Amino acid sequence: MEKLDVLIIGGGITGAGILLDATARGLRAAVIEMQDFAAGTSNRSTKLVHGGLRYLKQFEVGLVAEVGKERAIVYENGPHITTPVWMLLPIIEGGTYGRLATSFGIYVYDKLAGVKRSERRQMLSVQEALAKEPLLRREGLKGAGYYVEYRTDDARLTLEILKAAVERGAKALNYAKATKLLYRDGRVVGASVEDVLTGDTFDVYAEKVVNATGPWVDELREMDGSKQGKTLHHTKGVHIVVDGKRFPLRNSVYFDVPDGRMIFAIPREGKTYIGTTDTNYHGDLKNPRMTQEDRDYLIACVNTMFPSVQLTPADIESSWAGVRPLIHEEGKDPSEISRKDEVFVSDSGLITIAGGKLTGYRKMAEKVVSMITADLAARRGGSFAPCSTDHIPYSGGDFGGSEKMPAFVEARVERGMALGLTEGEARRLATRYGTNVDVVYALIEAGRDEAASAGLSLEVYGALQYALAHEMAMTPSDFMIRRTGALYFDIDWVRRWQGPVVRYMAQALGWTEREMERHAADLARYIHEATTVEGDSGALPEMDQGAYVGT
Repeated sequence: MEKLDVLIIGGGITGAGILLDATARGLRAAVIEMQDFAAGTSNRSTKLVHGGLRYLKQFEVGLVAEVGKERAIVYENGPHITTPVWMLLPIIEGGTYGRLATSFGIYVYDKLAGVKRSERRQMLSVQEALAKEPLLRREGLKGAGYYVEYRTDDARLTLEILKAAVERGAKALNYAKATKLLYRDGRVVGASVEDVLTGDTFDVYAEKVVNATGPWVDELREMDGSKQGKTLHHTKGVHIVVDGKRFPLRNSVYFDVPDGRMIFAIPREGKTYIGTTDTNYHGDLKNPRMTQEDRDYLIACVNTMFPSVQLTPADIESSWAGVRPLIHEEGKDPSEISRKDEVFVSDSGLITIAGGKLTGYRKMAEKVVSMITADLAARRGGSFAPCSTDHIPYSGGDFGGSEKMPAFVEARVERGMALGLTEGEARRLATRYGTNVDVVYALIEAGRDEAASAGLSLEVYGALQYALAHEMAMTPSDFMIRRTGALYFDIDWVRRWQGPVVRYMAQALGWTEREMERHAADLARYIHEATTVEGDSGALPEMDQGAYVGT
């Protein structure tokens, strides 16, 4: 690889944003990620591009204003991965927000975020609130606020930003771990990188090195010998998923829970997911798990606000846990710690970006890249263009504006049905891939016979082929978790297709029998972890070895 202007270590949402911004300004940039893209925090959020209404309580007005405005930018750049949803905020006697505070708070929120007129808040009476959401508890209900937030697919958001950068000439490598930082005259000039899947190693050199590793930023600072001053404070957030028939919410709801916190319950794709917890975390950063305490806490939260639902552990179909990399503040509880980001520059020149929120990724990237371009311009002469990512569509987002997406989707649903897909399959593909769905359809059209011989439906075949050819899916888990979101929102689909998908990927990627068994076992482990609590002594789901081996 040629010498770069910028090497970004960390392929989550922050690293992806920096890569796109740097490339758009004319820098030669690359990102390396030791796992799959978005495998860490950026696939384990509440999956909302939201302004953080609760931060008004902490008087973080600037943060609310900044990320609130960012919601509309993210939506316009990628309407296929971000959807406006009306959020109900029940007003409960003795709760976090009274009626006056709710009305004023959401009004200020709308003003700070520059919300368009059609999406401005409404205040509902008790009867209006129950008409919107009959499952709400009646006891103590005083009405509700009603406002718009934006639901997203966090992993696909990260992928589409990375793809947009690569389409502009950037480089992006997953399963590429920085094992050592490289120095010249005391300045960091690159990294030694290990291909995690093959064991091969290579060096990458760059004018600037950025540490955007999320929960791992302190580890890289230790490698640099610069971990001093402020440090990270890890907290864990858990979400559970239940079938929509079991918890048939009509609206997304942001509600009070008995310990004084607030959590979300959000309908999505026939399911309802609930979260999040917020507890101090000192465990495995790669594989945080839901504990029985986490599960029982969320179930109790649901049953308190929606007493007719009577959720039980048996109702939980899947779950995920994520680690928040917050900047430590002495004496504060996890929920009180600021979500602000900060940039640290070490004596060696290593640039570290820490903290922050999914919604604020673009402004975080702008801050880092502006620092880099200012320094490079001072040393080289000349100048660089300012940040322009507020107007750069993500890959698959080239609709010419969000208002044009519905007509595009309907046309592509018809085309997909003409190819032999069901209406539901065509709609899933069109909304998931946006304007890239035509590439998926071309793969389906050219591969009908191959799909049949591999035992794959046309939908699965098209999505898998696209993931392999255009999204660097390297393992079945990449496909089932981050390329489709199915592990969380359609666990039965994962179980149905895991065998054919493993077999097809083994053939396409030339795996040995041992590699195929390892990847199949990894996927089985992820299924087990998503459907059980930490410490569960139950055996992993049995794998029919014949389903993977010898075909």
